[in-house]
Order: sequence, then structure tokens, then C-alpha cells
Amino acid sequence: MTLNLWQAIILGLVQGLTEFLPVSSSGHLVIVQTLLGLEVDMMTFDVFVHVGTLAAVFVAFRQDIAWLLRHIWSRFTAMIIVACIPAALMGLLLDDPFGRLFSSLTAVACALVLTGILLLLSDRFNGQREIKDLSAPQALLIGLCQGCAIAPGLSRSGSTIFGALVCGLKRAEAAKFSFIVSIPVILGAGLKEAYELLTESTAVVEWTYFVGAAVAALSGYFAIRVFLRLLEKRNMRFFSYYVWLLAAALLLSRIFA
Repeated sequence: MTLNLWQAIILGLVQGLTEFLPVSSSGHLVIVQTLLGLEVDMMTFDVFVHVGTLAAVFVAFRQDIAWLLRHIWSRFTAMIIVACIPAALMGLLLDDPFGRLFSSLTAVACALVLTGILLLLSDRFNGQREIKDLSAPQALLIGLCQGCAIAPGLSRSGSTIFGALVCGLKRAEAAKFSFIVSIPVILGAGLKEAYELLTESTAVVEWTYFVGAAVAALSGYFAIRVFLRLLEKRNMRFFSYYVWLLAAALLLSRIFA
């Protein structure tokens, strides 16, 4: 079974929006794939949409990324590296046990409930620190929050921004750090999947994958701009209500299935 045009568009849209809005891209992809009845191996398509979401981050934060490239040895760069350590270790060591959760809608629902709690708590923080003020232990804490988002249903952006706000960062600085630190993580996940594909002779690239990547890039950029505005206005609670409703719907579907 291959992805048709509309399936690629829907999945690319879901990936782009939910990768950066704090509602969990992995959880939504599990739900959408179940609703669409997709049993096809999604690894190749995942590589393409990862490229699309990376493009969205590069465009949205092009000035900050350009500054980092000119200041490779800055404290900002060092804190990004430190924050990536927990996510990298958890991705390598815990990929299989967390990967099994993708087949459980109940596990996704429970993680969505936790996501909602973190988002609701996020509105209570209003730090005054900048990224240059972060300590290594604080960067590790943010990285740990990001690493935990390997669980389907737990939002990467929501958990990392929560960690950054707990560490006292300004809301805009927390968002900037969260999205930029996602670059190595998304890139690493994409490269890991690409390597696994290269070792398999059965990998097939469909033209619809390019459509999905383009949709993921456009919707991802839109999601970043919207999220930044809502974060500044402390309107994260609306995302909490959404993920809780979604979790309730999933649990009810399991009860009455």
C-alpha cells in the first residue's frame, strides 16, 4: 500500500502543525494513521516530513541561526549541545520501549493528559532571564524534558518550553531555545531513519512524499508564528483544553470499541 495525494497532504499538514504547536506530533500521527487505516511502513515518509519541518525552523529563526553560525563558540551554542545530550541518549537507549507505545491509543491519551498539565502550568511562569544566563544543569533539565517527548502524546515543544520557563527564561527566549534546540534532534531522528532505509533494499520513494514534505514545511512555519504569539499572551491553556478533550475522546473510543 502506498500513500495517495490526499493522505500525504493530510499527514504532512498534521506533522507540520503538531510538530511545533504543543499538542504532540507523534500522538496525532498515531491517531490520524489509525483513522485513515494506514498500514504502510511510514519510515520513508517520516524522513521527508522531517526535512520539511526542519526547513520551517530554519526559515522562522533564520536570523538567530545565522548569528549562531557566526558565533560557533558562543555560550548559546554550548547550551544547545548540553541540552541535546539527554535527548540523544534517550533516543538511542529507549527508542524500542517507547516505540511500542505507538501502538497503544491508551498510552497516547495518558501522555496527552500530561501534556495538558504542563501547558496549563506554563502560563504561571514569567521569567526574566536570557539564554546566555542558562547554567549547564538547567540546559540538561530542558534537554531531559525534550528527551521525554519521545513518548507519543507528550509534546516536544510543550515540554521543552515548560522546562525553559521553570529555569526562569523569558517567554520569547524559552520559545527560541526550544525551537532551535529541536534542530539537532529532528535532524538526528531523520538521519537515523535515513540510515535504516539505506540498509534496506525495500525502501520506495513515492512522488507524494515530496508533496507531504512541502505541506509540512508550510504548515510548520505557520504553526511556529501562531505559537509564538500565543505564548507571549499566556494563552497556553487553550492547548491544554484541546489535548484533554482529545485524550478523553481516545479513552472513550477504547472503552466503547
